[in-house]
Amino acid sequence: MASASIFPSAWEIPVDFTVRKGLPGLTKGEMTIHDAYDNLRFQVHSRLFNSSPWRVKTLLDASGNTLITCVNRQGGWEGFRGNSLDFKDAIFTAHKTVTSPFDAELKVFLMDGSLAQRRLAFRVKGSPFQRSCTIYKENSVVAQANPNFKLGKVIYSRHKFRLTVYPRIDHALVAAILVIFFGGH
Repeated sequence: MASASIFPSAWEIPVDFTVRKGLPGLTKGEMTIHDAYDNLRFQVHSRLFNSSPWRVKTLLDASGNTLITCVNRQGGWEGFRGNSLDFKDAIFTAHKTVTSPFDAELKVFLMDGSLAQRRLAFRVKGSPFQRSCTIYKENSVVAQANPNFKLGKVIYSRHKFRLTVYPRIDHALVAAILVIFFGGH
């Protein structure tokens, strides 16, 4: 008689990451994302695009391969696959609304083949200053970022915070959304 497996083959559990931003050794605007075992999963590099006023933030995997390039132009952000800036490789557009010095909202629209065909996919609400936000897909929470609190410590660092990504969501896409929310002015 064969026994049933005790553990499922694919766990549907949230994944925690540690995000480090603006720490010594990182230049301004750069960010690293580590898993629970402190292994580097993603890194972010910032730069200006040639002589234009465009700001570019590039999301790389642990090996240094470009996953998503985010470009700030015309009052919003656009995300592209790899190093491309071609509209055929567009993944999303995003627009940030600042409601107060401590609160902001970001709306992320996924592309469906052209700029005319886009749909609201994610909403991000929170405080970039406090390094906390919640990412929603429709009415469901898909990820959350929170500062690392320590017992007995009144002041906490804004340079290191926790990110929890819930099941069935692309971790690289969530990382790119966080780059825009926390680092895109």
